[in-house]
Amino acid sequence: MIWVSEIKTAPPSEFKNELQERVYSTLNELNIPFERVDNDEALTMEDCVAIDEALSTKTAKALFLCNRQKTVFYLFVTAGDKPFVTKDFGKALEISRVSFAPPEIMLEMLGTIPGCASILSVLKDGDNQVRLIIDNDVIAADDFASPDCTTTGYIKLKTKDVLERFLPHTKHTPTIIKI
Repeated sequence: MIWVSEIKTAPPSEFKNELQERVYSTLNELNIPFERVDNDEALTMEDCVAIDEALSTKTAKALFLCNRQKTVFYLFVTAGDKPFVTKDFGKALEISRVSFAPPEIMLEMLGTIPGCASILSVLKDGDNQVRLIIDNDVIAADDFASPDCTTTGYIKLKTKDVLERFLPHTKHTPTIIKI
């Protein structure tokens, strides 16, 4: 099991990347409270079990997807323990099947690498090139955890704050689906 720090309510004293710094700056600007933990590198949902326990919530995973031509992009936020089935995702949106977008496009468009993507990554998507899709299971929860755009930090946010304050600030209107 990975190491997880005690809960903190202030931003890190040093930021690991520009997007992480922007996340905490935006949360401060919008007066959105949070709890966070530092942790050993977490790259899989199995790594998140200890994080979920520490933050007393469930992790939401974010999958960066695209169409075959790599011209349409989706950030799909879903329950961490829910399997992803491309056929079900496509059916819910009435689109052709999708696949995982290449890591280099993810870095360019969202400022993150696999394992770091979260709903917070839309801060980097100022041109709204990425369509935000949220699973109904995430919306139904009072709160959730997600990476703070690093593999060594997770943040717990109230779902209402994300939907009503954070996303409008980023000018992203999510599509809610049930899979």
